[in-house]
Amino acid sequence: MTITLVFLAALLAFFLGWVLSRTVNVEPWVADGGSINDHLPEILTTPRVGLAIFLAVASSVFALSISAYHMRMDWGPDWLSVPSPALLWVNTVILVLGSLALQWSWNAARRDDPAGRRRWLYVGGALTCAFFVGQILVWRDLTAAGYYVTANPANSFFYFMTGLHALHLLGGLVAWVRTVKRDRDDTPSDVVCTSVELCTIYWHYLLVIWFILFALLLTT
Repeated sequence: MTITLVFLAALLAFFLGWVLSRTVNVEPWVADGGSINDHLPEILTTPRVGLAIFLAVASSVFALSISAYHMRMDWGPDWLSVPSPALLWVNTVILVLGSLALQWSWNAARRDDPAGRRRWLYVGGALTCAFFVGQILVWRDLTAAGYYVTANPANSFFYFMTGLHALHLLGGLVAWVRTVKRDRDDTPSDVVCTSVELCTIYWHYLLVIWFILFALLLTT
């Protein structure tokens, strides 16, 4: 429980610091008579603040899930840990590569390199789809081996937590599709760059969450 609370507090502190870091030493908006919106720091755009709030909420959901996992594991002797298939390691590598591809796409977008931005954006999406296929194969193999959802509390939590992560990543793919559409519709480069930036931050976040969940499953 303590570890979970520390995890949640650290993530919330990170997002709060991320939002506020660019507000230090900003000139007051009343200096030249402008409005508040005209003088907000660049980082405080609606999409960025919205993403920060969403990630804070998602962190709470994952933290509560991890807390429930530990509580149920310690509750009784009926907990039988689920084995960690080798394919989970492959999926982890795929997710890391997908996150790196999005980062390279963002780097290309900031360099005003449309070709590089588009290429790595597509690679990141393809690798994310590959991760989904890998997760489906993991669930299928575990089910075939008799590790059904309702057979044991550990099984239920395994499917729930990995499924919850996959659901969040699926939501990220919706944003990815919108970004690809903007890129193909010749949307202004600054708008596309912002979309790629938000996707990249979200992918990095889910990669960190996956590392935490994977470590939890390996050690328990």
